Amino acid sequence: MTAVVYVHGMWMPGGEMAFVRRYLAKRHSFEGFLFSYPSVRGTLDDNAAMLAEFVRQHGTAEPVHLVGHSLGGVVLLRMLLLHPQVPAARAVCVGSPLCGSRAAIDLSRHDWGKSILGRSIADGVTGNPASDWAQVVTEQHEVGIIAGTMAAGLGRLVTSFDGPNDGTVAVSETRLAGARDHICVATSHSGLVLSKKVAEQVAAFLRNGAFLRH
Repeated sequence: MTAVVYVHGMWMPGGEMAFVRRYLAKRHSFEGFLFSYPSVRGTLDDNAAMLAEFVRQHGTAEPVHLVGHSLGGVVLLRMLLLHPQVPAARAVCVGSPLCGSRAAIDLSRHDWGKSILGRSIADGVTGNPASDWAQVVTEQHEVGIIAGTMAAGLGRLVTSFDGPNDGTVAVSETRLAGARDHICVATSHSGLVLSKKVAEQVAAFLRNGAFLRH
């Protein structure tokens, strides 16, 4: 079985990735492992180091695939940048704010907002986003990106979006130069990890390095 490590988003303990893990295990025979990290208290680089160690511990004879939701996508890209020796294959970022986040920036203008967003968001989203440093990663790894287009999420309470978005992250914020493929799915930010369509797209990219086009 090819192993996949799933990386959750902000404020989540990791369980929200369980549906995708079970779906890919049952339908596509991927062995899945859920990685959990302190998304608020931990720095981006510390969480990347924790992920690198987790991947080493759960590695197999083949390189491990990576799937990250929201902030999890930023964490896995940072891990690939800082720990290039880790045996990682393809990576999928699902609803990840790779070019920064208007919602997070607006929220961080308040002291209480900064405290609930935490250190990893400050390190890799509101400041120094992946679009500024991940070119090396996309040159060395096949990275796929899935964005949601159903505008239903907490981000709409703190900011306004100019274009398509999933209610928390704008589609334009998910794009990354050098990524192998990018696709939009009609679901919300939280719904991205509960969607069979998204799970099928993740499986397609992990197997073939490209998303399904009909």
